[in-house]
Amino acid sequence: MSALPLEPRQGGDRYPGFDVMAQAPHWDAATAAVVQRRLDRPPAMRFFTEPEEAAASALFDQLLSQRTEPRIPVVQMVDVRLAENQTDGWHYRTMPTDAQAWRDSLAGLDADARALRDVTFAECTWAQQTELLQAVQDLGARGWHGMAAAHVWSLWTRYACTAFYSHPWAWNEIGFDGPAYPRGYKNLGIDRREPFEVVDAHPRHDPVASRRAAGDAR
Repeated sequence: MSALPLEPRQGGDRYPGFDVMAQAPHWDAATAAVVQRRLDRPPAMRFFTEPEEAAASALFDQLLSQRTEPRIPVVQMVDVRLAENQTDGWHYRTMPTDAQAWRDSLAGLDADARALRDVTFAECTWAQQTELLQAVQDLGARGWHGMAAAHVWSLWTRYACTAFYSHPWAWNEIGFDGPAYPRGYKNLGIDRREPFEVVDAHPRHDPVASRRAAGDAR
C-alpha cells in the first residue's frame, strides 16, 4: 500500500516541522512496522454499511473537529476494530454489544436528522450536526433511542479518541515522540527536552510556572 501524505500535518501550528517518524530507526522493528502501517492507505470498509459510514464520518469529524483535509482516517480505523471485534472488553450492562450499539446509535442520528431536517445526519450542515450532537450530550443519563445518552456518548468518544491518538499525525500535532523502547529518555523532568524534541510554538499552559505557583501556595 502507498503511504498517506504526511507533510501537511508535520507538527501542526504548535510543533512546526516535527515528524515523529524520524524517530522510527530508534524503535524496535516490530513497533516501527505497527506504527508505519497506520500511515498506509486504509482498507475498504468491512463493518459499516455505506449509510453508516457516512454518518460515522460526520460524527467523528464533529467530535475531533476535523473540518479539512488531510484528515486522520478515524472512521476506517474504527471500522477495522469493529470488523475484527476488537472492543474494550466490556460494555455497559444496559447497552448492547459495541457493534450493535454503533449500528443503533448511527441509525439514531439519522432518525433525529430526518425528524428535524428531513435529511440524513451526514447531509446536515456542520452547525446542524453540532446542534443534534449537543442535544444527545445534554440528555445525560436519560434515554435516547433505547440507550442511555451518556453511555452512547462514552462509546463514541472512546472509539474516536483511541483511533485519533494512535495515529502518527496526531502525535506530530501534540509533539509526542512515539514509543520510548528501546532507546528510552535521558532528560526527565518538567521542561527538559530531548535533543530531537521541538519547542511548543504556541504554549497555552506553562507547566513550569504552574508548578512554581503551586509550590509558592504551599
